[in-house]
Amino acid sequence: NLYQVHSATFESGILADTQVHQALHRCRLENGWKIGLSVSGPNQDELIREALKILVVDEEGEEEDTQQQTVGPQKIRLFDSVQCTYNILEQRPAQALMEARAAGMDVIIKEGLANGRALRHPTLLEVSRTMMGDGDDDDFCSPDQVALAAILAQPFQPRVLSGAVTAGQLRSNLGALSFSDVSEENENGKSAVLSGGVEERLTSTEEGKEMLQQVMEGCRMESETYWNDRTELKWN
Repeated sequence: NLYQVHSATFESGILADTQVHQALHRCRLENGWKIGLSVSGPNQDELIREALKILVVDEEGEEEDTQQQTVGPQKIRLFDSVQCTYNILEQRPAQALMEARAAGMDVIIKEGLANGRALRHPTLLEVSRTMMGDGDDDDFCSPDQVALAAILAQPFQPRVLSGAVTAGQLRSNLGALSFSDVSEENENGKSAVLSGGVEERLTSTEEGKEMLQQVMEGCRMESETYWNDRTELKWN
């Protein structure tokens, strides 16, 4: 039950239009929806912070003074959630997402694999090989699992969308949380039926935390470069 404004920008005027804000709030009251927005581009952090400022008149509540006397309509935050591009390459929005979470907003992450670009990064591949250990089935760990687990490990407690387009990709992605249902063959042709999850491995031990830090520091790009490179991608 989420009604989401798609790709909000400063240029569209959506963040400044109080009539639209109030109409969205009425939709929330009438339909029981949550109201969210998605953001894109190198200024995602600025957009999130602007969205956090937007308040609407709550038609179901009233403010009270210290003597419990009604003094006027109560104002509440419009947006309940934000959907943002964040991954091991594009990390600029992290602090703004922390602020959104602290304000009670749900955080949804899109493009967690950077449209596949993250999977080619040498640092990610190195950590994935390290986590794979000696290559036994019980240590199988693919780059997509590490990349998604690194996002899930962030303190703003995100939900992460999978960009999978095949059943095999989806099963592999799920290994970021749990290996228990992964039965695809790994690159060595061995069946990987595993327990535990990559996120847990990255956050529960000192070795894992060091690998998480290695990924986040070694893969980070300048935001402008990330988005400039993205515009050069060929889309289906």
